[in-house]
Amino acid sequence: MKYDGIIFDLDGTLWDAVEEGHLVLLEYLKTQPDVTHLPTKEEYAGVMGLGMDDLAEKLFPYLSYERRMQVFNEDFKLECEYLAEHGAKLYPHMHETLKKLSETHTLCIVSNCDNGYIQAFLKAHNMAQYFTDYECMGSTGKPKADNIALVVEHNHLKAPVYVGDTVWDYNSATQAGVPFIFAAYGFGNVENVPKIYDIAELPALV
Repeated sequence: MKYDGIIFDLDGTLWDAVEEGHLVLLEYLKTQPDVTHLPTKEEYAGVMGLGMDDLAEKLFPYLSYERRMQVFNEDFKLECEYLAEHGAKLYPHMHETLKKLSETHTLCIVSNCDNGYIQAFLKAHNMAQYFTDYECMGSTGKPKADNIALVVEHNHLKAPVYVGDTVWDYNSATQAGVPFIFAAYGFGNVENVPKIYDIAELPALV
């Protein structure tokens, strides 16, 4: 066994919640008269993986910081409620692969999301049985690299690896001193690293 722990990103790695999140966002924004531009699905997908402040600034650059964070927080609450009940699109072979990996490795999630989003994923898709720990920016106030390091420390991991789909994920893992595997089926592109095109390929690499 090459690694004792596998830390996953969420969006673009374990599930694709763009369609569901965008739907909730549009319904909410229609009730906010000062929001003059409704982000397209492509624009929404383009901010996946960003921290909360950066995400809100990208989607609502014309609003004040206080107002755009209010909009983000109100929408986020609605999105988590929706996702916890309805779920989103799991990538193929997710359940069976995570079940297999959880029998031999400590599985964790670290995401740049606000608190409640990972919990919605775990609840909607009955995933809590596979994961030992999770951490997010909304819970700690820390960037992803610090949260990766926290999870490594909390779970006494000696040989962890991070699986993600963007260059931000790669940079965060590198800053935390953790090897990286690129989920090439997700949203981003990372060159010159080990990659998988299906989650079912992961057991052979770890």
